Parts: sequence; C-alpha cells; structure tokens
Amino acid sequence: MKIIKYLCATAFIISPVIWALPKITVTFGESSNGFSQVKIKNETEESLACFVAIDGYKAKFRLRMRSTSRWITTTDTRYTYRDFSTWCDYLEVYPNYKAYQAY
Repeated sequence: MKIIKYLCATAFIISPVIWALPKITVTFGESSNGFSQVKIKNETEESLACFVAIDGYKAKFRLRMRSTSRWITTTDTRYTYRDFSTWCDYLEVYPNYKAYQAY
C-alpha cells in the first residue's frame, strides 16, 4: 500500500512539471556536404529562449511564437544527431535571452 501512495505522490508532483514545458519540434537533417544539422520549431503562442550545443559550441537564440530556427550545422562530419543538445524554455523565465537573435 505504501508503494502505491509513493507512486501517486510522485505522479502528482511530476505531472505539472511535464505539462509546463513548451511544445517544440526538433528536426535533424544532413547538409549536402554530409554535415549533421538541427532545427527547432516553436509550437506555442509565446516566445522561447533556446540553445543548441554541439561539442562545446552553443548557439543561443530566441524563437518567436509559431516560428522555426535556422539550420544549425556541425563543423565535422563525424558528429551525428546524437551529439546535439537542445533546450528551450519560456522567454519570460530567462529575460537575459532577449539580447540574442530572434527567429
């Protein structure tokens, strides 16, 4: 019985956190030269603060509502889609991202 209570409590605490994340679509591709690429699409009605990291390089930017970022390409053909790290959150939570380029 204690296990069920812990599972219910955990689900109650975690589920609002999951719903609070913005809806984004991450698209991976490959350039004509064989370099891996990534693009992020904002599916929400609010601006987002985002970054894409690949091997220490970070591209920070803002995404306007219902817009798509440019393709962010690797500098080495050995990198794949698994080497990218993407993150987006609401711009009102991270106001320092207002200084970065908007797409």
